[in-house]
Amino acid sequence: QVQLVESGGGLVQAGGSLRLSCAASSLIFSINTKGWYRQAPGKQREMVATITSGGSTNYLDSVKGRFTISRDNIKNTVYLQMNSLKPEDTAVYYCNVRRPTGSSIAWGQGTQVTVSS
Repeated sequence: QVQLVESGGGLVQAGGSLRLSCAASSLIFSINTKGWYRQAPGKQREMVATITSGGSTNYLDSVKGRFTISRDNIKNTVYLQMNSLKPEDTAVYYCNVRRPTGSSIAWGQGTQVTVSS
């Protein structure tokens, strides 16, 4: 069973930066699609960014140009660099790994990101 552990969340002022990390317990992580999702209070969980085993990335329109997803397959870790943060980025951010078919394998426990105005 894959276990995902996120870190790097916190409180930051608008315009600031944070880097989230997600470490996986299994090599399954490196051969599947990794992603970051977020859920704000009262809203549905949404995809923020994904990266395939081949390195192809996909982003939520509202974070394009501000967020960057990357991975280190040797460390079984995926990162989300978040720059120019806005109050509307405030949410719990979750790490996810899923098969190329789209079915989810595991979720992390979530890390809170709060952006103050």
